[in-house]
Amino acid sequence: MSILFSGRASSGASAHKISLGRRFVMFWVNHVRQALFSLGELWRTPSASILTIGVLGVSLTLPATLHLLVKNVQQVSDSFTQAAEISLFIKDGTDDRQINSLLKILQADNDIARVTHISKQQALAEFADVSGFGAALTYLTDNPLPDVLLVLPKNTSAGSARQLLDRLSKERIVEFGKLDIDWLTRLDAIVSLLRQAVLVIAILLLGAVLLIIGNTIRLSIMSKKDEIEVMKLVGATDAFIQRPFLYSGVWFGVFGGLLAFLIVEAMLWWLQGAIGSVTSLYDSEFRLMAFSVTEFFSLMLLAVLLGLTGSYLSVRRHISAIEPTGP
Repeated sequence: MSILFSGRASSGASAHKISLGRRFVMFWVNHVRQALFSLGELWRTPSASILTIGVLGVSLTLPATLHLLVKNVQQVSDSFTQAAEISLFIKDGTDDRQINSLLKILQADNDIARVTHISKQQALAEFADVSGFGAALTYLTDNPLPDVLLVLPKNTSAGSARQLLDRLSKERIVEFGKLDIDWLTRLDAIVSLLRQAVLVIAILLLGAVLLIIGNTIRLSIMSKKDEIEVMKLVGATDAFIQRPFLYSGVWFGVFGGLLAFLIVEAMLWWLQGAIGSVTSLYDSEFRLMAFSVTEFFSLMLLAVLLGLTGSYLSVRRHISAIEPTGP
């Protein structure tokens, strides 16, 4: 029996004798029945169904992969911004009491996450170790290096860090401040560009998905044109006839979303080994971030909505245009 006729026999002339509660239950029973029959219809036409699901899954794979790319680039960007420290060089001749007083003030500042004091003695010792001029530095009568305060802002965005730098540079005992954040600004611009590219590509691909599902449902409607005419002759409404095709669109979305998720997970598994080989050379523990549970359900919801929307647009146009013809 066709999915269009499934459940129709149960809604005969005795429907007026059924109680309101029973009608409510039967309404949902009929929905479940037609959803299952729609799934069976996909099973009975495997070639067309697999092709549509494959196109839908591959179309969703690209924006999903680009989303994960932006997510992982953002992870790298966040790890870099933790090193966006402001260097405050203290004026020569400032005593320890003044430095400690400024240190306490900065530690109590709500805009500052961490303050580290590097004394001129520590700086000279570190320079001697790094430069290799340890023996020559012993001939210096005075330490030419200043005391330095390393300030890590809580908000490491370029604009906020620059505002904090301007404010701290005005402190009385600060000679000048330095903040190498131009590269962070460029990195933020690249991440923003990637986000916009993902959005544009996603809109184009999702539009293509709507067209593909709509065309598939249209072909299914045309193949059942005679059945639809008979259904309308016996009094079936457009809403009743449309329902199985809408469920077909939902099933396309479910299976297409699952296929996209599996493809993305397979790519991540394949790339993780190569990335692990590279990061091990740099003593890094970077790992690719996969889909979270929320992102997985968001992907499935998007796929189902696409399937439902594509099928709805198709059935609203084509089923209403089919009318029984006279003998």
